[in-house]
Amino acid sequence: MLSTRLASLRRMQFLRSWEAILFVLFLITLFYNSARAPAYLTVENQINVFYLYAEKIIVALIMTFIIINGEIDLSVSSVMGLAAGVLGRLIELGYPGELALAAALVTGLLCGLWNGLWIAYGRLSSLIVTLAGMIMFRGLVWVLVEDRSITTFPDWINNMGQRPILGPFPLSLLIFFFLLIIAYIVLQHSAFGRYVYVIGNNREVARFSGVKVETVKLVLFIASGLISALAGVLYTARLGAMRASTAEGFELEIITMVLLGGVNIFGGSGTLLGVLLSILLILNLRNGMSLSNITLQQQTGVIGALLIFSVLVPNLATRVRAELNRRRFARLAAEQAALAERKEVKAETK
Repeated sequence: MLSTRLASLRRMQFLRSWEAILFVLFLITLFYNSARAPAYLTVENQINVFYLYAEKIIVALIMTFIIINGEIDLSVSSVMGLAAGVLGRLIELGYPGELALAAALVTGLLCGLWNGLWIAYGRLSSLIVTLAGMIMFRGLVWVLVEDRSITTFPDWINNMGQRPILGPFPLSLLIFFFLLIIAYIVLQHSAFGRYVYVIGNNREVARFSGVKVETVKLVLFIASGLISALAGVLYTARLGAMRASTAEGFELEIITMVLLGGVNIFGGSGTLLGVLLSILLILNLRNGMSLSNITLQQQTGVIGALLIFSVLVPNLATRVRAELNRRRFARLAAEQAALAERKEVKAETK
C-alpha cells in the first residue's frame, strides 16, 4: 500500500514541478501568438525566433553550469563584445579572417581564465570579479574600436552568420543544439556534472569529499569565456558589423533564462530541461510582445520583472513543496506504523 502511494506521488511530482508551470506558460504564449499571427507556428518562423536570440541561448547553457555551481558571471556580454572587437580590428588591419577568428576565441578563453583564477584560487566573490571583468573587458573594446562601426568582414564570415548551413538551420542554431546535447550529457550523466552540483550545495563538504573544487570552477569560467567569445563572433557574423557596444546588456536576459528555468540562484539545484523551457517561453514572449508593438525598452522592463519573478517564485515554491512532501511522507509513515501495530495486535490476540 505504501509503495503504491509513493509511486503515485512520484508520478505526480512533474505535474507540480516548476518545469510543468513553465511548460503551461509556454503553451499559453504559443497559443496567444498563433492567434495573432496565423503563420506563427510554421517551421520557418520558429527557426527565426531561435535565430534572433541564438547567441544568448548559447551562453545560457554555460551560465546554467556556473549558477548551479554557486557562482555568477556578469562579464559574458562584455566578453562577447571584446571577442567581436578583436575579430573586427584584426580584419580591419588586414590580418587573415581565420587568424582573427582564432584570436577572438583565444581572447575569450583568456578572459575566462582571468576570472577563474581570481575566483577559484583567489577565493574572491564571482559577483565582484565578473562585475569588474564586465567593466574592464568593455573598456578594452572601446580602446580597440572607439566610436566606430566595423563592417569590413570577409564574405565567409558574414555567410557563417546569415546563411543556412544544414537545411533551414544556420550555424548558430546547429552549434546551440550540439552544445545542448553535450551540456545535458556532462551535467546529468558525468562525474564532472555531479561535482558541479555538489560544489554548489556546499563547497567545503565537496572539498573534504575529495572533489577538486578549484579545478572545477576554473574549467567552468574558462568554458564561459570561450563560449561567450564564440557567441560574440556568431553575433557579429549575423549582423555583418560590430561596434564597441556590441552585446551590451545581454547578461540580464541570459541570467533570466537560467533563473526562470528553476536554477537556484544560490547553487546546487536546477535542470537543463527547465532552462530549455525557460528559453522557449522567453523567446516566444519576446516575439509576442513585438507582435503587440511593445517597444524594446518595455520588453526589457518585462524581462527585468521576470528576473525578479524567477528568483522569488521558484524558491518559494521549493519551500512550499518541501513542506508538503514532508507532511505527506509523515502521514504515510504514520499510516504504515498504525497498520503494522494493528497486525501486531492481531498476532498477539491469536
